[in-house]
Amino acid sequence: MGVELEEEGGPVEEEDAARAMEPLDAGAAGSSLAVFDQGVPTQISSSRVIVHVDLDCFYAQVEMISNPELKDKPLGVQQKYLVVTCNYEARKLGVKKLMNVRDAKEKCPQLVLVNGEDLSRYREMSYKVTELLEEFSPVVERLGFDENFVDLTEMVEKRLQQLPRDEILSVTVSGHIYNNQSVNLHNITHVRLVVGSQIAAEIREAMYHQLQLTGCAGVAPNKLLAKLVSGVFKPNQQTVLLPESCQDLIHSLNHIKEMPGIGYKTAKRLEVLGINSVRDLQTFSVKTLEKELGISVAQRIQKLSFGEDNSPVTPSGPPQSFSEEDTFKKCSSEAEAKTKIEELLSSLLKRVCHDGRKPHTIRLVIRRYSEKHCNRESRQCPIPSHVIQKLGTGNYDAMTPLLDILMKLLRNMVNVKMPFHLTLLSVCFCNLKALSTAKKGPMDFYLTSSLSTTSYSSKRSFVGRRNWRA
Repeated sequence: MGVELEEEGGPVEEEDAARAMEPLDAGAAGSSLAVFDQGVPTQISSSRVIVHVDLDCFYAQVEMISNPELKDKPLGVQQKYLVVTCNYEARKLGVKKLMNVRDAKEKCPQLVLVNGEDLSRYREMSYKVTELLEEFSPVVERLGFDENFVDLTEMVEKRLQQLPRDEILSVTVSGHIYNNQSVNLHNITHVRLVVGSQIAAEIREAMYHQLQLTGCAGVAPNKLLAKLVSGVFKPNQQTVLLPESCQDLIHSLNHIKEMPGIGYKTAKRLEVLGINSVRDLQTFSVKTLEKELGISVAQRIQKLSFGEDNSPVTPSGPPQSFSEEDTFKKCSSEAEAKTKIEELLSSLLKRVCHDGRKPHTIRLVIRRYSEKHCNRESRQCPIPSHVIQKLGTGNYDAMTPLLDILMKLLRNMVNVKMPFHLTLLSVCFCNLKALSTAKKGPMDFYLTSSLSTTSYSSKRSFVGRRNWRA
């Protein structure tokens, strides 16, 4: 199996602004907050406190926890011919993510490599992290295995309501402040973010003591800014972004494609329009953008360029689909494709058995070799009722009929009697439906699957990857 990380190239989902958490009234009767300034109005929503938690070299950490002898050694996690990620000892010696194994060994002969194609341990640890985060706030959104958004707004407000005024005026920041900006403790926005930084530190401490994991955190008024600022100081550190420094952070991006929520294809279209930097996008005519990209996309990405993001942290519920995929240099025979599809299907059947729900649709995705583009093709069909009944029983009675279906879908897309060159195969179970007799706890799905995203907004689709992306 392989790396489960955020897909580049996906747009931020349009989300209902009404779902965003409303701030508590800072001037409510009896509140310690009533005496504070609201700060200078900015375009950035200043009432929310969002933390982005990003685990350090996650796969490598899981391996080091499993085998403590690896802790102080340069360690790489290998999938096929690539080092998909590595620990910081290896990075100090010149090893980089997605480096060819041969090149990595030349750069660091003492590099220890472990096979990371089985995602099960990474998946399980990832959901333990999410469970831990939900102990601090119920509003947690997953972004793949190693990232989460947590909305701390309500928790911050409760803490502030409980603190006397003199204690509020003495709160201190945990971690770094972006740009070393001075905190004004008479500004309620600053105070909220400072308290948020303290909670973020508590979260990171709990992760370390309970799970032995380290990670970075960014604290900011929205998801976009929290994600951007979390990576400023790494590893195992955290940073707070005050609204007044938002533009400095945004303008520190070297290219528009580094902006979360602006995918590869959109970035290419922007380049054609002469938009390469965030500043270019900020000053570009929105009318022209609307004409080229559509009103919704144009307005959304221009707001992002100013650091504006009202999208709520959306709790990640049970997955709406399960996927397993494999990428490779070449698959050019029907027999080879069948073997790979069978491996993917076998892994999926295990996950369906653990989940307890049953899929009613099966999908096959392929990618043909091309130097110009990497478009995928897919075909799907309903799963016959007699096959559905065999799913989730713990045995593999459904393997043969499902494999037959998948091979028919393959032949619908590929003329297997002619030469072909595939670089990806993916099998997906979707249209999942719960059994009326199923007895599952509210957290059961946290230990069964992994989350696939096309942006920093969740799509609630769970995928296990065997590919090399990191």
